[in-house]
Amino acid sequence: METGRILIVDDDESNRLVLGEYFTRCGHDVVAASDGEDALTKFVPGGFDCVISDLMMPKIDGLELLKMIRMQDSLVFFLMMTGFPDINSAVNAIKEGAYDYVTKPFHMEDIRIKVERIITIRKTNKSLKTMTGLFWALIASIPLWLILGIILGMIWK
Repeated sequence: METGRILIVDDDESNRLVLGEYFTRCGHDVVAASDGEDALTKFVPGGFDCVISDLMMPKIDGLELLKMIRMQDSLVFFLMMTGFPDINSAVNAIKEGAYDYVTKPFHMEDIRIKVERIITIRKTNKSLKTMTGLFWALIASIPLWLILGIILGMIWK
């Protein structure tokens, strides 16, 4: 299992602590925020693999937080949690870019599987970008090597 960096946002302290301790024990780096405003002060674009947020929170709710975070970092994965499930909130969360929608109470194993899938996707995407960059660098350097070979061939004759 690969480890990742997770931001957990929930105004319910017990949920925040349980999720934080669980994912820390799984080997992840966890940052906790008590509400949407706190999350925005702790969020760093490119600094997190996953945000797990409650939907219903004071000040800035989960949907608004999702929109604000996606404006800063369109690649971060966002899991929305709610204790008040309805189809409209689920559809809105997915439309705004949430990776998945989880209803409370949930099984920790289900959340862990989703987070592990997210982290695997993130690591695979990073590796793919690196390999693509190396491929294009190699393609771009081939003409230079050919020219160098021709010049050296002419010199050594």
